Amino acid sequence: MSRFRNKAAIVTGAASGIGLATAERLAAEGASVLLTDLSEQAGSEAACRLGATARFRAHDAASESDWESVVADCVNEFGRLDVLVNNAGVAFLAGQLPPEDLTLEEWNRVNAVNAAGVMLGCKHAIRTMKATGGGAIVNIASVAATVASPLAVPYGASKAAVVQLTKTVAFDCARRGYEIRCNAVLPGTIETTLYKTFSEEQRAANARSVPVGRLGTPEDVAIAVAFLASDDARYITGAQLAVDGGLSAVNPMRADDG
Repeated sequence: MSRFRNKAAIVTGAASGIGLATAERLAAEGASVLLTDLSEQAGSEAACRLGATARFRAHDAASESDWESVVADCVNEFGRLDVLVNNAGVAFLAGQLPPEDLTLEEWNRVNAVNAAGVMLGCKHAIRTMKATGGGAIVNIASVAATVASPLAVPYGASKAAVVQLTKTVAFDCARRGYEIRCNAVLPGTIETTLYKTFSEEQRAANARSVPVGRLGTPEDVAIAVAFLASDDARYITGAQLAVDGGLSAVNPMRADDG
């Protein structure tokens, strides 16, 4: 499959997890990929493994000047920007805190990366894509955007902001005739590096909460991202695609019913 042949993509937070799996998927389907992350060693090693059509740049997603440089670097390296995957994000910095114990510093930093970072990515991608015939933006939100998250308050709020921003970007680009689609992927419980530190008991309990009976993998999410970024999804914009094994479809009050 070569859905991204002669196309260039930026994937943020690409040194590990969902970002890395997405970069690998896009590269396997023919894309030139600029991987970005704060983790320079892991990111550089990942780009080397992907081969001659991959590059890495250190990138703080909360920094507008970094975004300007990253988008410019992509165009300089590959001649264009066709796909942006806004994946970089943080769950919490000071640990799990209920609303009454949350600090403004925690709120601001998580939202700076997860919400403002996505906004900045969309802003600078649109400016570039509209001049070269369009493109696709895929924002990584979370099922936490749709439910209460009392121990990860800024995370849930920031991901809800990503969903709203996605719809607004999609509508605005469509009405302006930019040929830029924007969609969101909402992962559920995904087996990333964080989950590998959990006990077997914790992992088993999390898996039992998912209707399909297992945790998701970064590759499960990458498949969905690649679809939305490709021309196969040419009539899809402003959409939310849950990749959660059916978790968001379950009424928690009836989850144990036979």
